[in-house]
Amino acid sequence: MSSPSKRRDMDVMKLMMSDYIVEPINDGINEFNVEFHGPKESPYEGGFWKVRVELPDAYPYKSPSIGFVNKIFHPNVDELSGSVCLDVINQSWSPMFDLLNIFEVFLPQLLLYPNPLDPLNGDAASLMMKDKTQYDLKVKEYCERYAKKEHINNTLTDESDGDVSDNDAYSDGRSESEDDVAGRADP
Repeated sequence: MSSPSKRRDMDVMKLMMSDYIVEPINDGINEFNVEFHGPKESPYEGGFWKVRVELPDAYPYKSPSIGFVNKIFHPNVDELSGSVCLDVINQSWSPMFDLLNIFEVFLPQLLLYPNPLDPLNGDAASLMMKDKTQYDLKVKEYCERYAKKEHINNTLTDESDGDVSDNDAYSDGRSESEDDVAGRADP
């Protein structure tokens, strides 16, 4: 591959040609939302999430920023910002990986095998360690309330700018009501 920009273009095109729905943000190739489905045979099965992806100029040598736009109950996803705590994206990213790896391997693995010992959502981690049955019920409740097809269709594609892997992305310090979707822009 002769340049990072050609690789970025190729990886985005591969994602767009796959089974994923990709929505560009601001008519660019560096920011977009991807429709992501919860893995089968997990408490997340049947859930639909809009995942925001931001590609740095140095992609694939630098990892993309990934964040859930609508709410998800998971120990390794910040409930308000949607930022993801995933080692392979945040610390051990390699140019050998591509965007399809994120949506076909990394995110499904994250949902199937949460790590409550490295939480961004302490409530989810604590509940998972104390009562896995109640944790699974809470996950399913969140899927029902925030992760249906109509939830991702109703979220705006023009969210706030910022690095979605940072803990403060999509969060402006104000609390949201229980029925708000994480990442929704102010009217």
